Amino acid sequence: MERWARTVIRFRWAVLAAWLALVVVAGMASSGLSDLLTNRFVLPGAESERAGKILEENFGQKPEGSFSLVVQGRPGSAQSLLSPARAAAARAAAKLPTGKLVDVRPVSGDVVTARIVSELQPADAKGHTQAMRDAAGQVPGGRVYLTGQSAIESDLEPVQNRDLKVGELFIAIPVALAILVFVFGTLAFLLPFMLAAAAIPVTLGLIWIFANFMTLSTYLTNMVALIGLGIAIDYSLLMVYRYREERKSGRDKLAAVERTMNTAGRAVVFSGTAVAIGLALMLFMPLPFMRGFGLAGLLIPLVSVLGAMTLLPALLYLIEDKLDRVPLVPRRIVRRREDQERSFWARLAAAIMRRPLVFAVTTTAVLIALAAPLTSLQLGPGSNEGVPKHLESVRGLNVLSTAIGAGAISPSEIVVDTGRAAGAREPQVQAARERLASLLRGDGEIADVVAAGPQTVDPSGRYLHVQAIGKHEYGLPESQQFVDRLRDVIVPAAAFPPNVEVLTGGGPPFGVDFLDITYGAFPWLVLAVLLLTYVLLVRAFRSLLLPLKAIILNLLSIGAAYGILVLVFKLGAGEPFGLTQFDQIEGWIPVFLFAMLFGLSMDYEVFLVTRMREEWDAKRDNAAAVTEGLAKTGRLVTAAGLIMFAAFMGFVAGSIVGLQQFGLGLAAAILIDVTIIRALLVPSAMKLFGRWNWWLPESAAKVFRVEPSPLDGTPAPALRPGGR
Repeated sequence: MERWARTVIRFRWAVLAAWLALVVVAGMASSGLSDLLTNRFVLPGAESERAGKILEENFGQKPEGSFSLVVQGRPGSAQSLLSPARAAAARAAAKLPTGKLVDVRPVSGDVVTARIVSELQPADAKGHTQAMRDAAGQVPGGRVYLTGQSAIESDLEPVQNRDLKVGELFIAIPVALAILVFVFGTLAFLLPFMLAAAAIPVTLGLIWIFANFMTLSTYLTNMVALIGLGIAIDYSLLMVYRYREERKSGRDKLAAVERTMNTAGRAVVFSGTAVAIGLALMLFMPLPFMRGFGLAGLLIPLVSVLGAMTLLPALLYLIEDKLDRVPLVPRRIVRRREDQERSFWARLAAAIMRRPLVFAVTTTAVLIALAAPLTSLQLGPGSNEGVPKHLESVRGLNVLSTAIGAGAISPSEIVVDTGRAAGAREPQVQAARERLASLLRGDGEIADVVAAGPQTVDPSGRYLHVQAIGKHEYGLPESQQFVDRLRDVIVPAAAFPPNVEVLTGGGPPFGVDFLDITYGAFPWLVLAVLLLTYVLLVRAFRSLLLPLKAIILNLLSIGAAYGILVLVFKLGAGEPFGLTQFDQIEGWIPVFLFAMLFGLSMDYEVFLVTRMREEWDAKRDNAAAVTEGLAKTGRLVTAAGLIMFAAFMGFVAGSIVGLQQFGLGLAAAILIDVTIIRALLVPSAMKLFGRWNWWLPESAAKVFRVEPSPLDGTPAPALRPGGR
C-alpha cells in the first residue's frame, strides 16, 4: 500500500486527468441510460410466466399490460351506459399499440367496465395511459376512470419520483452537509463530495454498458446515487481523518499519505469488498430485476474503492492541507473534539471496560426484544392497497372493487393447453371447462368467472382461457390461499383429460410464484454471503473469532430491523407518525434489506475493528486496543451512520407504503448498528473475549494466507468479565 501511495502521488496529475476523462465519457454514455432502463418484471420458468406467454402469443394479450375502463353512473343506469362506454373504450384501445377491446359488460346497477388487452409489458403499456384517457373522453351521465395495473404504475411514477426527490434534496443532502461540516470543521468536507462526484457517474457509465444486454430497473440510478454518496462519505471520513492524524504527528505530506494508505486505505479495500459481497447477493437471485440491483451493488463499492485508492490520495496530497486552513467551525470546538483522552468516546469506552458484562447483556436483550415481532412477519408480493387513494386509477379500482371485487384488475388467468389444434372444442374438454367454472364459482374467494365469449378460445382451437376474478387484491393472504386451492384442489377436481396441461397465471398466481422463487433461493445465497464474508474478514482482522462475532452481530441488527418493520406497519405502531398500517411486508424488501444492510454494516465493523487491531499489534493490551479503537473511530462511524440514516429516512417521508417499509428498515438498522452494535455491544464483547479476539493459529493462517496471530505463546485465559 505504501508503494502504491508513492506511485499515485508521483503520477498524481495523470491520475486526476484519467478520472476527469472517465467522468466525462461516463457522463456522456449514461445520459442515454434512462432509455435503456425499464420496470419489466418476469419470473423465468414459473407456471404463471408460462401461462402469460401463451396468452401473449395466442390470445394477443399480456394480463399485466391490460387496462379496465370503468364508467360509473346513477343507480340503475348501467344498461344505458353500455353503448357510450363501448365507444369510449374503443377510442382508448386505438391509442394502445396492439390494444384490443375484448368485452364491455355491466358489473352492477350503476357500473359498466370494458377490458382492453395488449401484448405489452406494464412498463411499456403504462406510457400510453394519458393518451388513452384523453381519447376516451367523457361519457354522458357517467364518470369515466381508466384503471388497471399499467394505469396504476403510470399514476404512481410521478409520485415516486417526487417522493425520492424530496427525500434526497430536502432531507439526505442537507443533513449530510450539516454533519460533514460539523465533523470536518473545515472546507475539507468537500472531499467526500469530490469522490462521490467521480464514483457515481463512472458507475452509471458502467451500468449503461450492461443495460444494452440486460433488463435493468429504472430505480438503479437512485440506488447508485444513494449508496455511492454514503460510501464516498464513509471512505473519505476514514482516510481524511487518518491523514490529519499523521500530519499532526509530524509526518510530511508524502509520508502521511503513505501511512494513511497502509492503515485506513487497507481498511477501505476490505470494507469495499465486504460491501460488494453483500450487495452482489442479488446478482445471483433467479429474478432478472433483482440481478440488476445486484450488478449496481457490486459496481458502486468497487468503483468507490478504486477512487479511494487513486483519486483520494492525490487529492489528500494536493489540497487537503489547503482546505483545512479554511475553518467552518470555531477552533475551540475542534480542539475540544480532538482531545481523545477526554472525549465522549474515550469516556464511553472506559465505562464499557469497567462493566462489559452489563453492557453486553443489556444490549443483546434490547436487540432480541426488537427482533421478537419477526415471528409475526407476513410477506406478500405487493398490493395496490398501499398506494395513495387520490390517483384516478386507484379511484377507478375502488369503484370496481365495490361493484365486483378488488381482484377485478388482476384476476387469475387459467390457461388450458390441449396440445392439439381444435382440442379445446372436444366434448370432454368442454365438460371439464364447465366443471372448472362451476368449482370456481363455488369458491368463497371468487366474485366472478369468465369462461365463455371472446378471448376464451384461441384461433387455432388449441387453448382455453378461463378468468377468475377474486374478491381481494392479488397480493393479500386470501388471494394467495386461493391459489393453493386452485392448483391443488380445483384444477385436479375439474378432471381434464390426460395429456391436457392446465396452467394458472395472472395476478394471484404470479404473486405466489414470486415469493416461492425468491425465498427458494434466498437462504442459500445468504449462506454463501456469510461464508465469503467470514473468509474476507479473517484476512482483514487476522482472527478466527472476530469475523464470527461480526457476522452474528450483523444478523442481530438485521433481525431487529425486520422486527421493527413488523411492529411499525403490521402492528400499527407507526400510525401516530403518519405511517400506514399494513399487514404485509412486501416480499422484495427483506432481500434488499439484507443485501444492503449486511454490506453497509460490515463497512462500519471493518473501520472499527481494523483500528483496534492496529492498536493491539502495537501494545498487546486488549482493553487499551478496544478503548483506543473506539475513541479514534467512534465519532467517524457514528457520523457516517447518521448520514446514511438521514438518507434512508427520505424514503419514509414518501406516501407509498412499499418505499416507507424499505426506508424505515434501512434507517432503523443503520441507527441500531452505529449506536447499539458498534458503540456498545462490539467493545463490550471484545473486552469479554480478551486476547482470544486476536487469535489466529499458524495452521489457520496458512489456509487463509495471512500472518499468524498467536497469543504470545502463552495459554489463553478463561473468558471472564474484565479478563485480557
